[in-house]
Amino acid sequence: MIRPGRLHKGDTIAIISPSWGCAGSPRVLWKYHLGCQRLIELGLNVVPSPNALRGTEYLKNNPQARADDIMWVFGNKEIKAVMAAIGGNDAATLLPYLSAETITCNPKIFCGYSDVMALHLFCFRAGLMTFYGDNLLPTVAETGGWHPYSRYWFEKVFFDSDPIGEITASKDWSFSKDNLTDKSYRKTYTDNSGYCYVQGKGKVRGRLFGGHGDLRTVRTSDGSEIVRREDMDGSILFFEDIPEFCTVDYMADFFDWLGGKGYLQILKGVIIGKMRMQSGFEPYAERIRQVVTDKYHCADLPVMGGLNFGHSSPMFILPYGAEAELDIDSLRFRITESGVV
Repeated sequence: MIRPGRLHKGDTIAIISPSWGCAGSPRVLWKYHLGCQRLIELGLNVVPSPNALRGTEYLKNNPQARADDIMWVFGNKEIKAVMAAIGGNDAATLLPYLSAETITCNPKIFCGYSDVMALHLFCFRAGLMTFYGDNLLPTVAETGGWHPYSRYWFEKVFFDSDPIGEITASKDWSFSKDNLTDKSYRKTYTDNSGYCYVQGKGKVRGRLFGGHGDLRTVRTSDGSEIVRREDMDGSILFFEDIPEFCTVDYMADFFDWLGGKGYLQILKGVIIGKMRMQSGFEPYAERIRQVVTDKYHCADLPVMGGLNFGHSSPMFILPYGAEAELDIDSLRFRITESGVV
């Protein structure tokens, strides 16, 4: 994988709207500026891509404009990093308009989560290491403050070229919905009980790959599945999804898809983000074991849940293709390489 260069104070980061275009909406623009101010406090210069703030309707109806912005930021030598404003539901429509050559010839940090996954998969196929992590509006611009855990990992991953190291659980966490219009809104946080054992044994190493449930559906411009067997082979898969529809059944269906495709049998391990359950992670764990162990006979595959990434706050950052280590016996996870040079 091609690693992008690390950030330095004074570098420029561009904000793009590759999915939902709400960042430029009059009722949301204040939140965009709040997020930019927090990046400025890190010593960064922040610019929007040419179409990032043109509003929801324009960007919904002009996927080429959103794709043009991606090509613009990767082709611009002054820009060192790119962050998505927010997710959405149609980033995959941009893939036919993107140039893999432009991206690989101009490596730079690209960060975002949720629907942005489709673009990460395109970059992964092109050989560039990108980052499943903060979006500007829901994470950096959280009205109660950029959570110290999230900010720490942003600085550690992007400003430091040393190995990322062990990822410990945050002290608290929240699954409160994002509010993009109310300046007085605050998320509700609760104590974090840490990581959850699901199944398996031992210590494994593998390359990071993953995202959310649309791994099953994203297609390349020629209509073929973008996820390939070699992406899963020897990898540690990370998985999370939107809490409103990531039910126990949804989780079981996803793992059944992994098994039916033959991916469970070649993965090194699986880590899962926070799930929205009053009763904790165990209902998910039970169904996962029914699929992974009982149906597909992969009882030794290490699976650990309750990690801080994806659609919850706070979050750490996962570099696609970086080597990681999962020790299921001691419930520890670390990324053994850097994401930047």
